[in-house]
Amino acid sequence: MNNPPVNIWIKGGRLIDPANGRDETADLLVTNGVIQAVGRVEAPADCRVIDADGLVVAPGLVDMHVHLREPGQEYKEDIASGSRAAAAGGVTSVAVMPNTQPVVDDLSVVGYILERARAAGLVRVFPIGAITRGLQGQRLTEMGLLQRAGCVAFSDDGRPLTDSGVMRCALEYARMFGALLIQHADDPTLSANGCMNEGVISSRLGLAGIPNAAESILVDRDLRLVALTGSRYHLAHVSTREAVRAMAQARSQHLPVSCEVTPHHFSLTDEAVLGYDTDAKMSPPLRGAMDRAALLEGLAQGIITVIATDHAPHDEESKRVEFCRAANGVVGLETLLPVSLELVRDGVLSLSHCIAAMSCNPARLLGLPLGTLGVGQAADVVLFDLEESWTVDARRLHSKSKNTCFHGRRVKGRVKQTLVAGKVVYRDGHD
Repeated sequence: MNNPPVNIWIKGGRLIDPANGRDETADLLVTNGVIQAVGRVEAPADCRVIDADGLVVAPGLVDMHVHLREPGQEYKEDIASGSRAAAAGGVTSVAVMPNTQPVVDDLSVVGYILERARAAGLVRVFPIGAITRGLQGQRLTEMGLLQRAGCVAFSDDGRPLTDSGVMRCALEYARMFGALLIQHADDPTLSANGCMNEGVISSRLGLAGIPNAAESILVDRDLRLVALTGSRYHLAHVSTREAVRAMAQARSQHLPVSCEVTPHHFSLTDEAVLGYDTDAKMSPPLRGAMDRAALLEGLAQGIITVIATDHAPHDEESKRVEFCRAANGVVGLETLLPVSLELVRDGVLSLSHCIAAMSCNPARLLGLPLGTLGVGQAADVVLFDLEESWTVDARRLHSKSKNTCFHGRRVKGRVKQTLVAGKVVYRDGHD
């Protein structure tokens, strides 16, 4: 006997779907986890109603740069806890980086991650495979097999691919099956002894600095190799004005390149390090005011098309040490939306463009049929109150780790419900 369809009527919200050019008051009808109708909907009598009056209804967010630490460092984060944090932030899909223990360079590790995500049963988890075996920057992985097993892109994130010959081979290999390579651009010969941005603040604090050139030199080289190979290339967490300029020039030449920026890089500067706050220590480091201005301009001009968190959980013992010894990284899944909405209030992006940078844009780069509220698509949806103010409290985060650089920050925009394939995976006030 067939089960009756499960219908959900999301009623009367401000529906924003950048992929389809929608920004209007509308209803959304979901049947068995799939979007059945959009607009003025005649809902079935047996449907469950979600009243979205006064809320924004948008595609579930897609974060293409996340570290969930499993396998290997589950004491910092695991797939289940990271999935809870994502759901609380309105993020319905995460692409997870391969610098786990063991590294995602083998089919068995890909299978393990996918199985753990299924067991958690909350958000969609997509593995990113390693470019080189063991992230050692020497021998390429079997990217074709890893892609077939479920990897949506490839990166040695956390370790830049510095060998030009290996990078060229990786780009040529990836081009054979249209794979996206993601680079953590950082020349270790320039950054190895540094722990924050090189500038006035580092001099004042007596901390070794990392120059902008550590990023821009590698970006310049990579873009020359992209021009040579014609392969797809994505720059992770861009942080410098020089790299933004280089990406702008490459895009003007119609090279297949893209880049992302994190909320901490576009909203903070290296002044956040004053007081030796280790929750402001990350790689690449927070830069100066001119770099932040360039990032905002890059977003406004469409050079930077993706906002991603680089969610990097660390336990307290890894952070509560001397600044130069502290681990790099911050958590960001639960603050992605409200901090990004500051771009809208500051006039940098329209609300539609801001949501696109966290939904359809990364989904397209990863080749995922997500990030849209189109009819026939999976009902991955976030409902949020655009105007609700709240204060970020690290102690209340769903992540196992609490290393946020936004603790105490007053923000606007609160997730009220998150749905994945029509299933409510988060409801505000029902933690």
